[in-house]
Amino acid sequence: MDKTTSGWVNGFVGVLIFSASLPATRAAVADFDPIFLTGARATIAAFLGLVLLLLFKEKWPSKADLRPLFVTAMGVVVGFPLLTAIALQHITSAHSIVFIGLLPLSTAIFGVLRAGETMRPMFWLFSCLGSALVAGFALTQNLAASFTGDLLMFAAIVVCGLGYAEGAQLSRKLGGWQVICWALVLSLPIMLPLTLFVLPHDWVVIGQPAWIGLTYVSLFSMLIGFIFWYRGLAQGGIAAVGQLQLLQPFFGLILAATLLHEAVGWQMIVVTIAVIGCVFGAKRFAS
Repeated sequence: MDKTTSGWVNGFVGVLIFSASLPATRAAVADFDPIFLTGARATIAAFLGLVLLLLFKEKWPSKADLRPLFVTAMGVVVGFPLLTAIALQHITSAHSIVFIGLLPLSTAIFGVLRAGETMRPMFWLFSCLGSALVAGFALTQNLAASFTGDLLMFAAIVVCGLGYAEGAQLSRKLGGWQVICWALVLSLPIMLPLTLFVLPHDWVVIGQPAWIGLTYVSLFSMLIGFIFWYRGLAQGGIAAVGQLQLLQPFFGLILAATLLHEAVGWQMIVVTIAVIGCVFGAKRFAS
């Protein structure tokens, strides 16, 4: 398997894992405070990441690596989880798909700005078309909207795209799993005290779905998914492989309907086919 193909395979696995993140977060914030959830998921993943770094005797990052690691941490460890957790108190996980559809475009833009990638005009055409299809589909579903929730989700998409691009660029030097582990460890001095400060007052009232959601976002969304995702972006190109995120909303909608019993129409199948075409189109014209 060549490097580019390996990048797309790793990226696809990462997208599958991330697809359950918003439904899991939605389940968790039903009983957990969103600030506690953000701190707890990062803290749990950070301790696991620290174990991996010590187990494999990884060298400490250089001073030059600290800035991109900090940007990565602020984007994907703190910013996106916190903003989406708060947003999902105002909107459904299905409605958030409107904004997740814009994440591939955000990632591609920051891939150009931060990593210096150059893409053909046809790539941008397919990328914009795919994002428009996803967002347009979600908007036609008559989903509950909230200005506050929408604003928070938009901010989450911006910081996440930056974190993806910054982390992926650094992954070419440090390695995919090393970047997310170091980013998590770097955020630990902030996230651990925050978690302890906002501990739930009554653990008894927290239901099983919330515990399952916390477990998933801590292990898979915050750590395991990034191991595949950053490796995929580094191997196949940030802007190109980032288009796989166009498929994430549809996987997420299936999970939202199955696990959270949120309404999803049959039109999803038609739009999914069109989006898959956009992904392959973007891949074809990626430089």
